[in-house]
Amino acid sequence: MSNDLAGVWEVALSDGVHRIEFEHGTTTGKRVIYVDGQEVLRRDWMFKLVGKETFNVGQAETKATINIDAVSGFAYEYTLEINGKSLKQYMENRSKITSTWLLNLDGTDCRVVLEKDTMDVWCNGEKIETAGEFVDDGTETHFSLGDHNCCVKAVSSGKRRDGIIHTLLVDGTEIAEFTE
Repeated sequence: MSNDLAGVWEVALSDGVHRIEFEHGTTTGKRVIYVDGQEVLRRDWMFKLVGKETFNVGQAETKATINIDAVSGFAYEYTLEINGKSLKQYMENRSKITSTWLLNLDGTDCRVVLEKDTMDVWCNGEKIETAGEFVDDGTETHFSLGDHNCCVKAVSSGKRRDGIIHTLLVDGTEIAEFTE
């Protein structure tokens, strides 16, 4: 890393939290983007110091764009967009379409993410094989993490505005949901 570091963002996706770092050489126009420490884009000797750079993040190759805008003189503002939305908007929307739980199983930290639209379950960046079933009060999505039996229960809140409530059970014990 050089001393041209202009921005650092952390983006939570289903396959994990990704760190994006952006270097901007304001004298040379150089632009370098790193995702999780790996260089994914490099442009040297750019004559135009403002603009945007688009790249992909994570296993699903989620579209990300860094916007470079001049604010005054030689001062610049850097903003990150994910799937065409500001990072803030993206994270607010993401909390509506996913549920996340952080837990420790057998000494290993686990980040379990449920994608509500597809009912896909991810653990530490790996998609987990699941089996779903209808039950009297909703649905249950069963899977295993090591030797542990896990289940995501989906039940109606009874209130249209609140929608469906998703709960993670590991070996029968409810795990508190994590808010990103």
